[in-house]
Amino acid sequence: MIAAPSNRITATFARLRRQGEKALIPYIMAGDPSLAETETLVVALEKAGADLIELGVPFSDPIADGPVIQKAAERALRTGTSLRGILQSVKSLRTRTQVPLILMTYYNTIMAMGDRAFCDAAVRAGVDGVIIPDMPPEEADSLQRASAEKGPCLIFLLAPTSTTARKAEVIKRTSGFIYYVSITGITGAKLRDRDSIKRNVRA
Repeated sequence: MIAAPSNRITATFARLRRQGEKALIPYIMAGDPSLAETETLVVALEKAGADLIELGVPFSDPIADGPVIQKAAERALRTGTSLRGILQSVKSLRTRTQVPLILMTYYNTIMAMGDRAFCDAAVRAGVDGVIIPDMPPEEADSLQRASAEKGPCLIFLLAPTSTTARKAEVIKRTSGFIYYVSITGITGAKLRDRDSIKRNVRA
């Protein structure tokens, strides 16, 4: 695993490890129903016990997401929610909370801004990490170079079907933590095999 720039993610996991606790990481779609409401929800989630929070960036073709998140993205896009607007909301939130914030976004939204420009803007706003479901680690060289010095953490995915070689590549390239996809298919599908999840996470 790449040594992440010192930030709230690494500090939070270090604290949880010392305390023998697990992380609660809820997900919400930024901009649904509005960015102002998103900021309110983030503060409320932290008060309710969230250790880290994922903010979904709405995208018009969310191939990895099920109907619930697809509809949330559609609602957010209808209100004009954009990546730049979400970064402004994160910047605003940093006056009220230091909970680690992680963007979950498809690569098109980053590519439109440019890898370096995105990483610089994300760190300035107070983003701690980014999860990109459609970005395999072997195609992330440019983004990794842009994020290497100051961040944000690049969090890659492992799935139940990941090969040994894929696991080694993700472990080598990820920073912050590894996102384990507990099911095959889209988000929201029913979880059926808890035992295999335990085995893979422990491995």
